[in-house]
Amino acid sequence: MSEKPSVLFVCVHNAGRSQMAAAWLTHLAGDRVEVRSAGSTPADQVNPAAVEAMKEVGIDITAETPKVLTVDAVQASDVVITMGCGDTCPVFPGKQYLDWQLEDPAGKGVESVRPIRDEIKTRIEGLISEIAPAGTNK
Repeated sequence: MSEKPSVLFVCVHNAGRSQMAAAWLTHLAGDRVEVRSAGSTPADQVNPAAVEAMKEVGIDITAETPKVLTVDAVQASDVVITMGCGDTCPVFPGKQYLDWQLEDPAGKGVESVRPIRDEIKTRIEGLISEIAPAGTNK
C-alpha cells in the first residue's frame, strides 16, 4: 500500500450506503485514510434519509454530491468496497475488493436507515483496524 491507504466505496447511486460509509471512515480514521465514493449510476442528490441519519450521530453529509464511478478512482484506490453494484464495478488486479451486502436505503425513511447506518459503522471500525490501526503514521 502507499503511504496512506485509500478506500473507494461504490454503490449504484452513490446516494446512501457509499456516502454513509465514506463519512464514517473520514470521521473515524481522520487523515490516516484517503476516502472516495462513487456510483455506477449516480443519483441527483444524496438520500435525505441518509443525511438525516448521519446528522443524528453528528456527521454532516449535506454538502456531498453523488459522483460517477471512474476507472481512475478505482486505479487510485487500494481497497474497493462494493455495495450492490454487481458487474458494473471495474476490477483491476492488485486491488483488494470487498463486497458488503447492505440493505439499500433508497426510498426508506430515517427509521429504516438507522440500522443500515449502524451496520456500516461497525464494518468501518473493522476496516480501520485492518488497514490503518491507531498509532500507525504510515
